[in-house]
Amino acid sequence: MICSTHPFGTEITAQSVIQTMQSLTSWEDRYRQVIIWGKLLPQMSQEMKVDQDLVSGCESQVWLMSEFDGSVWHFLADSDARIVRGLITLVLAAFNNQTSQQISSFDTQAYFEQLGLVEHLTQTRGNGLRAIVDKIKAKVQSV
Repeated sequence: MICSTHPFGTEITAQSVIQTMQSLTSWEDRYRQVIIWGKLLPQMSQEMKVDQDLVSGCESQVWLMSEFDGSVWHFLADSDARIVRGLITLVLAAFNNQTSQQISSFDTQAYFEQLGLVEHLTQTRGNGLRAIVDKIKAKVQSV
């Protein structure tokens, strides 16, 4: 299996992310929490960072690998930017270890609104976040 086990989608789920983020009162606290989660994201080796896995539409470089084990999806992602690594964790909390149906039906717009982050991101970061989600959903639809 190319995708290592990590807490996103298991111990850290979309619901736990929402609860944590809604308990924080300021944008700065939320930003710090996203950075903390980003530090928990396993780093991909340099050999794994190939051009075919780059997500287009991101300001920073983002690599996304996926595996479908016949039941659920496993994702491994990395970025060269600290905040983007944190944003990736928000996506993986929602999509990692989920079925194709769960991923396809997940309302990412509502999820991001509940997190209270998108309005604080630059337009290019917001577009990059959507590009990561779009690539995941496209992979799921292709199987």
